[in-house]
Amino acid sequence: MNAKMNKKLTELQSTAISGNDITSSCLYVSALTILYAGQWAWLSLCIVALVLFLFRRIYGEVVGALPLNGGAYNVLLNTATKRTASLAATLTILSYMATAVISASEAMHYMSSIFKELPVLIATVVVLVLFCILTISGIGESANVAVFIFLFHLFSLVVLIFASGIFISQHGFSLLEINWNIPLQSSSIWKALFFGFSAAMLGISGFESSANFVEEQQPHVFPKTLRNMWIVVSIVNPLLAFLLICILPMATVGDHKESLLAYLGHVTGGRWLSILISVDAVLVLCGAVLTSFVGVSGLMNRITLDRILPNFLLKQNKKGASYRIVILFLILCLSVLMVTEGHLGSLAGVYTFSFLSVMGLFAVGNLLLKIKRRKLPRPEKATVVSVLLAILFVGAAFYGNILLNKASFYTFLKYLLPTLCFIYIMLNRIEVIDVLIKLIEFLYSPLRKFVVVVNRYLFKAKRRLHSQEFVFFTKKDNVAILNKVMQYVQANESTKKLKIVNVIKDGEDNELLKKDLEVLDRAYPEIDIEFIEIEGIFGPDLIEELSVKWHIPKNFMFIASPSDRFSYRVAELGGVRLIM
Repeated sequence: MNAKMNKKLTELQSTAISGNDITSSCLYVSALTILYAGQWAWLSLCIVALVLFLFRRIYGEVVGALPLNGGAYNVLLNTATKRTASLAATLTILSYMATAVISASEAMHYMSSIFKELPVLIATVVVLVLFCILTISGIGESANVAVFIFLFHLFSLVVLIFASGIFISQHGFSLLEINWNIPLQSSSIWKALFFGFSAAMLGISGFESSANFVEEQQPHVFPKTLRNMWIVVSIVNPLLAFLLICILPMATVGDHKESLLAYLGHVTGGRWLSILISVDAVLVLCGAVLTSFVGVSGLMNRITLDRILPNFLLKQNKKGASYRIVILFLILCLSVLMVTEGHLGSLAGVYTFSFLSVMGLFAVGNLLLKIKRRKLPRPEKATVVSVLLAILFVGAAFYGNILLNKASFYTFLKYLLPTLCFIYIMLNRIEVIDVLIKLIEFLYSPLRKFVVVVNRYLFKAKRRLHSQEFVFFTKKDNVAILNKVMQYVQANESTKKLKIVNVIKDGEDNELLKKDLEVLDRAYPEIDIEFIEIEGIFGPDLIEELSVKWHIPKNFMFIASPSDRFSYRVAELGGVRLIM
């Protein structure tokens, strides 16, 4: 048991896996917030830190009471219906998918600023495949990589903040005064704070990730990961926004929004610091890709165990990784990347609204846990007021992002609805199978009647053909000739009955012929051979008599080729056929 415990993630490893996602937000969220809130961006980011503080308790209570992988899915599964829980799982998977693709693409865009000839789309595919392989190799190996990226990222941010502090000490706050007096784009400070807050809420994406792989963490580690992420985001994001307002003219923020911190590094420390921040951006964004793979692996493993996804995905390798889940997630990410052709603006909507929806559903799950599972022990509790306040903040951010970009919201719905349809089908497999069975029976019933009727008719036709008797008139022919007759009948006629007739005179016998026919009867078991002796004279009259008596047309009667001493011409026999 101790060996198994040692394999679980430590506080640093767990914080690093989730922290790479949430702390990478400083690379873009400062620019976004300044664009909407102007000089009040730092305050919008402080409000986001307050919201994150509320969610610390919310997540701590839920996961403390239900320490299982799955995050929002897990709490709703235990407090609401499976369909509601599946909605949370769907939104979480969409969020992870968008995070992985956007982070990998943005990382390669930063890389292309260093290596100008880098093919961004191909490089993005390579990054996704590499982190898929790393995740399959085991969570321990993934965590070690995440720790290195996380520590390097913190080091880079400290260097950037320190360089910015030196720059301000040398140049003063004159630019801050200029920026502070620039009129806001919004009509009021409250509207600026609202839109700035809505955009800044993207800065806490990744906070939910730790709850999706809590079973892989050592005991009591989970609440510490929440605390650590909150501390870093609460300090770094508002501080960087404030430093940007102090150092850069507000008008330049929009021109460098895709690599604003690298530009800040160039201004405050020169090219070396710009390159350091660019390298850090590549690494930490790749770390966010790793977070997506690890988080989605824990979540999809859980919902597969709950039979929402096929059990085929549960197969594990020697490292204990559910490699089929990881490969499926890679395929989904690559398909989205190919469909968008690397233009990921549409995916930003999926990323924004799915993440906010997951946060809101988790808070709702906390309320349901208080109502339906109040006796369940938990290490900490969030007050009802704080949960309702958190839901209010998330709802406001959701609405604010709709106002900021309605097209992104519609894109989010385009991705969400087909995914929900698939999950609905998986949840109602029995009903779907029943409908398909009834549909097949409905379509097949008329066809079945037709098949039965046709089948019966064909069998009757086959029996009629086989029941038609044929006649061969023999003159005590030897077994070789009779064998050729049998071969001819078998190859050319559809019959199971053959009468072999010999016209004899008084005093003659057919003992040798009968013995030969016994041999042929055993050689051709599929043909019923009937030997008939008739006293009389072979000729047209006898053929006519037998045809009427046996109801066998004359053209179904055979003779061997007659010699020139035969008393009748072939035409006089009424259509009897010559077969040799």
